[in-house]
Amino acid sequence: MAKVGTSAEENRDLGFLRREDGVSMNASRLVGDAKEAALGLVRAGWKPLAAGWQEGAQTTQIKVLGESFLAAGKLAIHMMQRGGYATDYDGVVGRKLANILAGGALSAPQMVSEQYVLDLEREAFVSLLGEKKTQERIAFTLKTGKPLRN
Repeated sequence: MAKVGTSAEENRDLGFLRREDGVSMNASRLVGDAKEAALGLVRAGWKPLAAGWQEGAQTTQIKVLGESFLAAGKLAIHMMQRGGYATDYDGVVGRKLANILAGGALSAPQMVSEQYVLDLEREAFVSLLGEKKTQERIAFTLKTGKPLRN
């Protein structure tokens, strides 16, 4: 059910880019444009985040909904598969995402650290990278610029 933009302007309309986000019109200019954007930030006085913001030191708390959300997410994914809107492998990926958004198999809604959610995300990402169908999706997208629904 995902929307895929085919241009920068369409991606702005879909909300994937902000109006002020820069766009490189020529692929050979990507690195140069990125370097210029970074130098522009430095000239404007950009400073790194406050000291103490290292991996594992985040203190941001995120509310997750636990098993009730996870169950609802799994049901929605199942119904999308049954309706032909999602492939079996879309279901695999979707259940991993639902687990992250739920905060794992927590019994009740609660606040968790940002690092806790990032750890769930990393675990799902690494496990999906080991799957042949994920590798096929990545290779296809890199080759064609389009998503593969396998």
